[in-house]
Amino acid sequence: MSRRISRDTRLCMSLSARPGNFGTRFHNHLYEALDLDYVYKAFTTTDLPAAIGGIRALGIRGCAISMPFKEACIPLLDALAESAAAIDSVNTIVNDAGHLRGYNTDYLAVRQLLDEHGVSPQTSFALRGSGGMAKAVACALRDAGFQDGVIVARNEAAGRRLAETCGYEWTPELGARRPQMLVNVTPIGMSGGADADALAFDEAAIGAAQRVFDVVALPAETPLIRAARARGIATISGADVIVLQALEQFALYTGVRPSPAQVRSAAAHARGG
Repeated sequence: MSRRISRDTRLCMSLSARPGNFGTRFHNHLYEALDLDYVYKAFTTTDLPAAIGGIRALGIRGCAISMPFKEACIPLLDALAESAAAIDSVNTIVNDAGHLRGYNTDYLAVRQLLDEHGVSPQTSFALRGSGGMAKAVACALRDAGFQDGVIVARNEAAGRRLAETCGYEWTPELGARRPQMLVNVTPIGMSGGADADALAFDEAAIGAAQRVFDVVALPAETPLIRAARARGIATISGADVIVLQALEQFALYTGVRPSPAQVRSAAAHARGG
């Protein structure tokens, strides 16, 4: 099927400090599969207010928001959906006739994955990270009933703020703690990053864990995920998070929910498979 871009084609986009290709490939694959007159393009910006103003002024239908813009964009929007207001972090903007509403599909994806994997709220955990995505994950854990948690963050101000928001403890390093679940929400292990080959937690903590959850999506098997699987430890991958949150964005933008088979095909295409 060949799609033609016309004056009526609706544009969706993303804003990130480091644009990737996953969203572009995922959304455009589904537009073609479902014969929808949309096109998706990734952008970066050094002028966030102007970029958000452009979404409104040009009638851009939707925008995925990545770091470092997830909190900074909030004052520029007209309203927040419950998923974003509850955690004060936005990863999705939907434009309805110039009215910009913020959502957080990261939060929705994490809640769904915790349910799908049957992770008990009685599980103790350590979450490493304190940025916008860490807030989404920590709040999803809190709202799912997880009470025994610690936020591991070297940035004391951000780490303490996140811990206090969610009712958890803060520590700069994990140390001798051995929680049942380890959650990485930092760029450690991300392809192309300075710490692409590093582990977000030490070997002793990994070996003592019952489950590892790495929110890093690229590569699908980070060093942390590989280390856990080598020990037979249950895992949740960022590759699962990125697909679910992108699916929710797609539905918000188009009003269409693809079939599971179409989602699998789009995810494989987006990963280059």
